Amino acid sequence: MSKAGRFAVLLALAAASCSTPQPPRRLLACADPNNLPFSNRAGQGFENKLAEMIAADLHAELGYVWWAQRRGYVRNTLNEKKCDFWPGVASNVEMVATSRPYYRSTYVFVTREGDRLAGLTLDDPRLRKLRIGVQMVGNDAMNTPPAHALASRGIVGNIRGYMLYGDYEKPDPPAEIVRAVARGEVDVALVWGPLAGFFAKSSPTRLRLEPVTPWLDRAQWPMQYDISVGVQKNDAQLLKEVDGVLAARAGRIKALLASYGVPVVQP
Repeated sequence: MSKAGRFAVLLALAAASCSTPQPPRRLLACADPNNLPFSNRAGQGFENKLAEMIAADLHAELGYVWWAQRRGYVRNTLNEKKCDFWPGVASNVEMVATSRPYYRSTYVFVTREGDRLAGLTLDDPRLRKLRIGVQMVGNDAMNTPPAHALASRGIVGNIRGYMLYGDYEKPDPPAEIVRAVARGEVDVALVWGPLAGFFAKSSPTRLRLEPVTPWLDRAQWPMQYDISVGVQKNDAQLLKEVDGVLAARAGRIKALLASYGVPVVQP
C-alpha cells in the first residue's frame, strides 16, 4: 500500500473512532428501599426526586444501590464505592464528603390538635405526666437526641420507645411513632421533622407539629440538623457538580420539600 493509501486508511479509522457514540454517564444513588418520605424502591420519596434532579442536570442515567439504612450503611455503600452519592446525609458526618446543605430540619413535638398541648418545650412540667413516644436506636449511646434530653431530666418512667428502624417487613416502618399519637397510644411524640411532617399530612387524626426547643439542649444534644448530599471522600469533581445543581435548583428543591410536609428551619 502506498504512503498516501496508508494515510487515507488512518484518517478513516480516526474518523470512525470519533463518530463512535460514547456510553452515557451513569450515576448510582445509595438509597433505602423502604424508608418514606425519604426513599423507596418505587421512587416515591423526596430523596428519590432529588436524585432524579441531580442525574438529569448532570446528563446522567440514574441507578440505585438499595441498602437498608442501618448501622454500617456508609461503610457498605459509599465507602465500598458501590454507589456515587447519598441524597440525604447530615452535613456534619465525617465519613463522607458533604455538599452544601439543601435543607435544615428539626425534631418536633407531635400532638393531637384536639388536645391542649401546644407550646411544649423540653422543660415543660407537663412532660412528666404525659405518655411520651420517642425514637430509639437500641444502644443507649446511640439513641436520638430527644431520648437523651428527656433521660437527662429524669423523664423515663412515662416513655415508650419506638425503634427508629421499625418492622422492616411492613411498609414505612419508622411511621409507627406518628401513628401511635394519632391512635391515642401516646399523648406526645418527639420525632424527626421530615418523617413527622409527611405522615401527619395523611393522618386520620389532625396532628399538631411544633419544633422541639431548646434546639441545642445543654450544649450537647442538637435538635436541628443541616442535611446535605454525600459523595465518596475523594470525589471532588462530583461534589462540585452536585453543589452546582443544589444552588441552581434551590427554588425547586424548596417546593419539593414543602410538598412532602418537611418542616424547614433557619440556622
